[in-house]
Amino acid sequence: MVKQTLVTIFIVLCALPAWAQIDLQGHRGARGLMPENTLPAFAHALTLGVTTLELDVGVTADGVVVVSHDPALSPALTRDGEGAWLSNRGPAISSLTFDELSRYDVGRLNPDHRYASRYPNQRPADGTQIPSLASVFDLARRAGNDTVRFNIETKLKPGEPTATRRPAAFAKALLDVVRQEKAAARVTIQSFDWRTLQAFQRLAPGIPTVYLSAQQRWLNNIKKGQEGPSPWTAGFDVDEYGGSVPRLVKAAGGAVWSPYHKEIDAGQLREAHELGLKVVVWTVNDSARMGALLDLGVDGIISDYPDRLRAVMAQRGLPLPKPTPVSP
Repeated sequence: MVKQTLVTIFIVLCALPAWAQIDLQGHRGARGLMPENTLPAFAHALTLGVTTLELDVGVTADGVVVVSHDPALSPALTRDGEGAWLSNRGPAISSLTFDELSRYDVGRLNPDHRYASRYPNQRPADGTQIPSLASVFDLARRAGNDTVRFNIETKLKPGEPTATRRPAAFAKALLDVVRQEKAAARVTIQSFDWRTLQAFQRLAPGIPTVYLSAQQRWLNNIKKGQEGPSPWTAGFDVDEYGGSVPRLVKAAGGAVWSPYHKEIDAGQLREAHELGLKVVVWTVNDSARMGALLDLGVDGIISDYPDRLRAVMAQRGLPLPKPTPVSP
């Protein structure tokens, strides 16, 4: 009887659709709830329970890999050592040492900046500095969480070559930290600038790469229909692949395609899956849209509100990642 029961359970598990194991990613930790890309945001995400911490990185002048979305300090969320908001774009992270960077406070949104209106529920955490990547790995260890993954985005732009390290050097600096922290088995590397992904694949072919794409007025790294390849796509031209972004990602060596969530449909998803790609969409904050994407069959969702995504997944009876409470 016991054997028969175990066989039945095995059959049921095998019959579950591919999306039954959804990659629940907290965007910049939990940007809608806590200051983005900070230890308080990552601690909150771990406390809620996520599959993956999504984050962005840069490299300081003295070679420390730090967690920041912007290559330069942003007036939307940065105060100086005297507590005054930056009035304009601040210095590049690559121009500051880690000690100099630590003198800035990124623990709340600037109430006078339009960016703040997008996240009215974000709780401040005054006195918070831009963290090192190593400290994020340490936070997960302190949480006792040895399964959470880290989806790390390299932030550089082909049109701003002096704002950050060059792609190969950037990839090498990031890989050194991943290896020092013994985190290679739990890391994916993502970027809109596919040059770093190509560099990373050469340096560490065993670590999966995630190819971000957007074809919007405010960001278009694919450039379908233009003459020659996009400067973002490392020499790969989407028009040589019939305009198919999944085929482009596969040709580039990606393991995951990560499109803007409004640019995915059933046909593209099916094509990506037939090519052996996972599909993780970004950045989804509306509960109804989360549900529609889960029903479509995506493999993962990146959200500023991992609590909302957990609720939508729970409504569908999907497995939820275990909460691991921790203080920043």
